[in-house]
Amino acid sequence: MSTRALRRLKGKQRGQEALDLGDLTLGDTPEEQAEAEEEQLDTANVSPSNKKSDGRKAKKSKAQKNFSNIYELIGSTDIEGEKISADEEAEKPNRNKTSDPAKNDNRDTDKLDQKHEEESAKPPGDRVKKKKKKKKTKVTSEDGQEAAADDNIDLLLENLEQSNGLSLQNDDSGVSDRRPVLHVEHRNLNSETELKRYFGARAVLGDQRPRQRNRQFHRSTWMTSPKDSWPRFSRPGISMTLLETKDGVHYFTFEHSREYQQVQFKFLDAVESMDPNNIVALLQLNPYHIDSLLQLSDVCRIQEDQEMARDLIERALYSFECAFHPLFSLTSGTSRLDYLRPENRAFYLALYKHMMFLEKRGCPRTALEYCKLILSLDPDSDPLCMLLLIDFLALRSREYQSVLQLYQDWEEHRNLSQLPNFAFSTALCHFHLSQQENMDPEESHKQRHKADQLLQIALIMFPAVLMPLLDLCTVQPDAAVTSHSFFGPNSQIRQLPALAELTGLYVGRTCTLWREAAVMLWLEETVKEVLRRVDAKDPVVEDCQNKRKQRYQSAPRNIHRHVLLSEIKEATSTLPLEVTTQPVMGFDPLPPLDSVISYTRPERPRVGASNESALSLFFRSLLPNFNIQTCSRVFFTSTQTHAHSKTGGRESN
Repeated sequence: MSTRALRRLKGKQRGQEALDLGDLTLGDTPEEQAEAEEEQLDTANVSPSNKKSDGRKAKKSKAQKNFSNIYELIGSTDIEGEKISADEEAEKPNRNKTSDPAKNDNRDTDKLDQKHEEESAKPPGDRVKKKKKKKKTKVTSEDGQEAAADDNIDLLLENLEQSNGLSLQNDDSGVSDRRPVLHVEHRNLNSETELKRYFGARAVLGDQRPRQRNRQFHRSTWMTSPKDSWPRFSRPGISMTLLETKDGVHYFTFEHSREYQQVQFKFLDAVESMDPNNIVALLQLNPYHIDSLLQLSDVCRIQEDQEMARDLIERALYSFECAFHPLFSLTSGTSRLDYLRPENRAFYLALYKHMMFLEKRGCPRTALEYCKLILSLDPDSDPLCMLLLIDFLALRSREYQSVLQLYQDWEEHRNLSQLPNFAFSTALCHFHLSQQENMDPEESHKQRHKADQLLQIALIMFPAVLMPLLDLCTVQPDAAVTSHSFFGPNSQIRQLPALAELTGLYVGRTCTLWREAAVMLWLEETVKEVLRRVDAKDPVVEDCQNKRKQRYQSAPRNIHRHVLLSEIKEATSTLPLEVTTQPVMGFDPLPPLDSVISYTRPERPRVGASNESALSLFFRSLLPNFNIQTCSRVFFTSTQTHAHSKTGGRESN
């Protein structure tokens, strides 16, 4: 028997007698209450000691739950000088020691009894867990070694993340890398997160929760949620390989297996047949073939089946995500995919089409995350020109600071001020910030002044934006504006084709942002100030005119590709002939001229291809079953019959 138990038996405290059922009572005698109160007062003056927990005693307490706790005072009247014997210490190595000075203050006996009764009502496991937690707190507070170990762990994690190219800087600190732009949040890749914020979880989920019990197993993914209506997933033959790691940036590429290459060749044959039914037949045998899903999605979208078109794109993204490399990260901004490789382009296009569906669905914040994700895959080349779109999505999401931060970080090496969308969007951001109610009056005035200056520079640099913008906003401009040569029709005629492509793209996409009454009044005031500066021969006007003549001679291929994908008629009408005259495939629009080809399609013999003319090719594009030889024979027969009827059969005679 331990020393502690012997001392308690000598003191004849309540609950320390031999375990005899005759001695157990539901109440306490006045003598026992006095002894208990005396014991409580004695222990209150002693320094706090560690409490002991015994598993066997907890089991007895649970078995005798109908009686008062016979070990009630054992846990509350321990003395610091008491020590556990060596035999008991070996028997219970996991006994926890806690110290809580707040519990050893002078308290009433009733409060202590009530507390012990609540603890006795809880399961023994809960009390053990609580004491273990207290022990951890004590060790950390009494010994500084535990805190030092935590600091070392944090330091190791920081070094590890920095070695992977990540930055742990806050948004408020000076950022020297591209993390504010390229860093993506996982939770914002799910459109349901944004819809729940707008409408609530009950309106978004509906009756989906009970059905989740019977759903089949799917791999956990970030970009899409697998649906039970999808075909059973089997790996289509796509894999991702790590090419190299340089300066903390990982370069990956997708690869096609031999079987997937054969399916790809069949898909190209189906595209050349110009019959969507052939693509449907191919998808029935290969339900997760990427290019077939992308091409059929465009067909469904043209036929105004938006739900099916979106579902096909989500299926393609799910197939891609199941093939990710373990080191490939969607959120860090350190994973790269080369657009020059045809295997990687489908991933770009699937992300872009999914992003546009999200924007049309009313989820601009989620679409903004996907825009940053596409930009992070190749920020230097930017093959899909996400810089022409990211500001619009940020404005729709009311992420004004992110646009200004991007402009501040990238202006030096990307010249964002030379793009019409950033020239006007930065001014809009400052204006909206000045209109916020919680803004300090002095800060609001500074933001408004900055917005006025930026908008004036934007209108002076890109005067051809004003009139088409007012036209789409159904606003009749003032006669002084329409009759002025600076904003008149000459500004539209004299601008270069590349600049017309950029301005048409910006006006067609962002006209909805300028329809607000406050924004339109601000624009009207700024236009009057710009006309005043033009009439006063401000040197800035001439400088901007010289810049327009020197720049925008020709637009790069990625801008043409972005215009084709955007399908904005104000921009597509300005595309050059070398783009509009060549065939554009929905699964690979305007492929790079210096593509890196990993495998080639075998040549197929074409019957009568050498005798086909431009006219026959035109008929073939309209009629997939067009045959030049059959049509020539029919045409010749009909012509001969017509001539015979006119001559009355004299030639035959």
